[in-house]
Amino acid sequence: MAPLTADGAFRDLFHRNPANPILTSDDWPYRVNTVFNPGAAVQDGETVLLCRVEDRRGMSHLTVARSPDGVHGWRVDPKPLLAEDPGDATSMWGVEDGRVTWVAELGCYVIAYTAYGPSGPCVALATTEDFLSVAKLGAVMPPEDKDAALLPRRVNGEFVLYHRPISSRDSSRPAVWLSRSRDLRHWTAPEPVLAGRQGPWWDAVRVGIGPAPLETEHGWLGVYHGVKQMPAGPIYRVGLVMFDLDEPARVIRRTPGWVMGPAAEYETRGDVPNVVFPTGMLHDEETGSLRLYYGGGDSVIAVATASLNEVVDYLMQYG
Repeated sequence: MAPLTADGAFRDLFHRNPANPILTSDDWPYRVNTVFNPGAAVQDGETVLLCRVEDRRGMSHLTVARSPDGVHGWRVDPKPLLAEDPGDATSMWGVEDGRVTWVAELGCYVIAYTAYGPSGPCVALATTEDFLSVAKLGAVMPPEDKDAALLPRRVNGEFVLYHRPISSRDSSRPAVWLSRSRDLRHWTAPEPVLAGRQGPWWDAVRVGIGPAPLETEHGWLGVYHGVKQMPAGPIYRVGLVMFDLDEPARVIRRTPGWVMGPAAEYETRGDVPNVVFPTGMLHDEETGSLRLYYGGGDSVIAVATASLNEVVDYLMQYG
């Protein structure tokens, strides 16, 4: 690995759009507290964001916003796509942080989201073809579990889900694990994948997967959030990881430093200050660019761009 004092090892890869924040509570057709942590997809040539919306009760739901270019001209649906279900103990307190994956085999998008109830957060799945209606598969991981993202195709005949289980009997720091399934309903026991590094590292307190990893020739390109606890509170930053194509539980590269951290005012302030929380990523095959959608300060939605080739080259060189 190149010396960590080299400038190249810590350069900025993602560049904030000058229009940031691209969505705030003021853009909503009904009164809410905050909007953040969006899943992202492309449908019929438009960018679709599945936004987490916290209402004025404190509960969250997921609402769709559409844009012709992914930055401007947003049209926000007048009602949620997914919301709390009083009759379901796993989601009676709301739903949060959806990640969206297009699964060609199924001909639909799969939404992995956090359902919240009295037993704590758990991972739930739903499918949609048009972001106008959904078919719920229900909870697939017991509480407490969250930060889930599904790979876009089977690996060795099985679907692969990254998630972050937390056990009260386990004193280890929250980490990324992986489970496998043949039908999206029955899942294998979690396998450890990515843990926070020990010591003063920027991702020592906890880590969680961001958007669904993207397939490249070198492996599955993943974006994750890492947390460091400071005297004034936690700081959420963004790192990169590469998983093996044939064994996605195996990490083959990981950035030593963060590639994006809170710097803009809409990231350093908000309901939870000093948060950059990535949950959506789109790849434009024509231009080779990546658009990373994230929540800033748990209060607004923003976007940053990067070159896929630069990101992969950086990760393979310095990871």
